[in-house]
Order: sequence, then C-alpha cells, then structure tokens
Amino acid sequence: MRSTSHKSTNLGKVRIIGGEWRGRKLTVLDKPGLRPTADRVRETLFNWLQWQIHGSRCLDLFAGTGILGIEAFSRGAQSVTLIEQDTEIIATLATQLADFPDHQIQLIHTNAVDFLSHTPPQPFDVVFLDPPFAAQLLEPCCHLLEQRGWLREHTQIYLESGKEVNITLPLNWQIARCQIAGQVKYQLATRK
Repeated sequence: MRSTSHKSTNLGKVRIIGGEWRGRKLTVLDKPGLRPTADRVRETLFNWLQWQIHGSRCLDLFAGTGILGIEAFSRGAQSVTLIEQDTEIIATLATQLADFPDHQIQLIHTNAVDFLSHTPPQPFDVVFLDPPFAAQLLEPCCHLLEQRGWLREHTQIYLESGKEVNITLPLNWQIARCQIAGQVKYQLATRK
C-alpha cells in the first residue's frame, strides 16, 4: 500500500498519448508504489481497446497518476471513475482535473477493496486494475469485481502485474491478450 506519511516531491510528468487531450501532461509524485503505466504499454492497451472505449463507462481502481482513466476519457469514454486512497495523490489529481474542460471523470478518495465491497449503481464496460505490485491485491480485486456486480457481460479488464505473477481469475473471465515489457506483465481479460 502507498504510504501517506512519506513527504513526496514531483518526480516528473506523464503524457496523454491519444485522443482529445493528446500531448497534455500529468504530474507524477515521488511516492512508494506509484509507477505510471509506460507509454508503449498504454499505446498497446488502447490499441487492444480501440473498439470498446468510445462511449464506455470506465473504472480505474488504483488511479495513481490517473493516466489510464484520463487517457480513456481523452479517447472517447463516456465517463471514468478514478479510485485512489492516498490523500496527496487525490489532491494532485483534483488540481489537474480542474484544468480539463467538460470532463465526466469522478474522483473518489477511498481504498479500492472497500469501494468494491459495495453494490455499484451501474456496471462498468472497461476496468483498469493496476495495484501496487507488493500489495498483492490483483486477485482479490478480480473476484470482488465479479461477485458484486461491477461488470457487464463482455467487460474488458486490464490487469498489470509483475511478470512472474500468476493469479486465478474468475471462471467466466478469459485472457484475450498478454504481453511482457521488462518486469511488467500486462493482460486484457474479457468477461464472458
């Protein structure tokens, strides 16, 4: 889990690589466990999702920099919900989102597991699941998403983990795509 007691500094910027807000940059804080998804991984991911993203409802469970959810909105998602538990990261995201015109991006300050323990008002079409690797939350969150009604039929779920990590997915999920970039494994699962 991310530490809120660590005084952070700006590490740098991460760039939106496609859509309406292409080229805009988001601040990346120097926080334990915060590692933005690399440009080339995001490019591959959004190529995989190119036919599903427009008009979709997206959930980014471990928002961090917010780059996955904000990129999805830039590329035509109808709405995006960003979940983040770190107070300083939430404040940074809120400040940055204030500079984006007419967005339908909801920012929720909570723990992802607590968030998933509730019943959703509506299921999501696309879910980004990229927890801090050391937290070992990928598998539990997959099962909570399935058990609580967070997903539509054919929802696309992006999973990012260390390359050696193997998890047991819900029985009705199928891995459609899988690649490795350095020490990171990234996959796209489809809910049947």
